Order: sequence, then C-alpha cells, then structure tokens
Amino acid sequence: MKTELIYGLHSVQALLKSAPQRIRKLMLLNGRDDQKLQKFVSFAEREEIPLERWSRAKLDGLVADGNHQGVVAECERGELHDEAFLFALLERLEQPPFLLVLDGVTDPHNLGACLRSAEAAGVHAVIVPKDNSASLTGVARKVACGAAEVLPLIPVTNLARTLNKLRDQGVWLQGAAGEATIDLYQADLKGPLGIVMGAEGDGLRRLTRETCDGLISIPMAGEVSSLNVSVATGVCLFEAVRQRR
Repeated sequence: MKTELIYGLHSVQALLKSAPQRIRKLMLLNGRDDQKLQKFVSFAEREEIPLERWSRAKLDGLVADGNHQGVVAECERGELHDEAFLFALLERLEQPPFLLVLDGVTDPHNLGACLRSAEAAGVHAVIVPKDNSASLTGVARKVACGAAEVLPLIPVTNLARTLNKLRDQGVWLQGAAGEATIDLYQADLKGPLGIVMGAEGDGLRRLTRETCDGLISIPMAGEVSSLNVSVATGVCLFEAVRQRR
C-alpha cells in the first residue's frame, strides 16, 4: 500500500484527530521532550501507533524544506476525491453548499494558504483542475496547518464541465476578476455558492470566466493593483461568511 509523509505540528495533529487509523508510524525529533511533543507521545501510546525517535539530520532528509517542527508521520494515502465524490458530498449537505474553486493555482504555498482560509471559513470542498495546478505536497499541507487533512481537495479533469454541472444544481458561481464592475461588497454571496479564484498573475482562464454566473472585484484603495491569490481568497470567503451569517 502506498504511503505518504505528513509533517508539521498542526498537520500531524489534524491527522491524529481526523484519521488516526491511517498512521503507520510517528517519527519525532530525538532529544525534544517539550509539552507539544509529549502530546504526540501520549497519543501514540494510547492508540498503539509505532513511535520512533530520529535525529534532526534524518528528519531533515525526509522533508524537502526541512520545516517539520520535529514531527513526521508516515501514513497510508487518504481517500481519493473526484467529481463523483463532489456531487455525492453535495447531496449529503443539510445547508447551502459553500465551495471554493481555484483555477490553476500552481504555487503549493498559495494552495496551502487557500485551504487554511477555506477550512476556517466553513467551505465544504475546494475544487481544482487536475492539470496545471498545485497538488497536496508536503509543503502545501504544512502551510495549510491541518486544513488539508479535514477539507476535501477535489481535482477534476474538466473544470468548465464541473462548473456547468454545479450551475445545473443551483450553485451560483462568482468569479473574482480585477476588472469586474460589481465589487465584492455589492454582490449577493448567500445561498448555494462557489467562489472562483484565478491563477497567480494570469487570473481566470477565458472558459472559466465565461462559465461563471457573475464576476466580482475587491475594491482597492492603494497604489498596488492586485492582491496575492491566497489573500484575495481569504477576503472573498470571509465576506461570504459575513453575509451568510
């Protein structure tokens, strides 16, 4: 069975809470015995998860960016999400769907930050194109601070087709575009909703833009003409949260 490495305090802690059965073993930094790591030791002993102590050099060798915070979990790969999973999820929801669509975000740091904001905002799923998009690398999971372990990320083969199917089910798609004449605070973001964000630099692709029901912009008061996609995503999502409350 294929395994993957998840690392960082928040990411591993979220995995322990949501799917401890996936963990094959925990690897902790040798010589570190502070209260944060003791929680992992206690959980591993309680759940009978194999626990190993590794040197910093060995842990650094496992993790590409070295930023593991002394905690690495070897685990079975999680459930694979696809378009069928998405629509099954929508059928089970007891409240209006709240979705985030990322049209070609390729930086794993931005993907992780978007996932973190989306989970905090109560988004039900994040949809990305299968090609030309960042995947759930260790870096993305680390930046997501545990959100990647609890919020479904759904890669789809044909994004425009998936968006059209969402529209057919009554989901209103609002695409973020700097030139849009309706600003974020004028738009109606209540009810079944998908916020659609474009790629770093290029924004929404033409077909994605044409598939959206409406386009919205974030009013900018300064000299800078645009925001980082993860920052813009947080702004849009939490305006939706405000309205939906």
